[in-house]
Amino acid sequence: MATKPGERKQQILETLAKMLESPKREKITTAALAARLDVSEAALYRHFAGKAQMFEGLIEFIEQSLFGLINKISSEESDGLKQVRRILTIMLLFAEKNPGMTRVLIGDALVNEDERLQTRINQLFDRLESTLKQSLRIAETQTGRKFNPEAQANLLLCFAIGRWHQFAKSGFKRKPMEYVQDQLGLLYGLVE
Repeated sequence: MATKPGERKQQILETLAKMLESPKREKITTAALAARLDVSEAALYRHFAGKAQMFEGLIEFIEQSLFGLINKISSEESDGLKQVRRILTIMLLFAEKNPGMTRVLIGDALVNEDERLQTRINQLFDRLESTLKQSLRIAETQTGRKFNPEAQANLLLCFAIGRWHQFAKSGFKRKPMEYVQDQLGLLYGLVE
């Protein structure tokens, strides 16, 4: 049965993400991926130049998903503190719903892969931090409270990355959203 254009490529990326959900953290090879898809390795290379390009596809999915939701929050919610809460919640929920992608986010799946992949993840982190910083600046203006947007945005990003790590390293048992509402309140009194 023939597949539509792009369908096989999507199937490869979905299978790769599913393989990353294994708590055993085995190195994923193109041979193992091809076997899981029941195709030859050559069939994979018809869609991707190499494994690095497959990981780039996953990173692109992460970026589109997160920033699509974050942009929606920014346009719908004018309250800066609520933006911060919702953005952080989205970051943690995304990981919880996509365990394989969490391993990409924390760099676990990128070990021994092309270093440009980790550079791209670092750029994603910079964008997330900038977005949080912008929301904190809005909150500063709205509330009249003095924030340190740079330090607080960094703290929130580190918090999210820590939760992602805990989730992945626990074999996906410790959920990123566990205790998060209480912890956000403890972080800086973001409780309304």
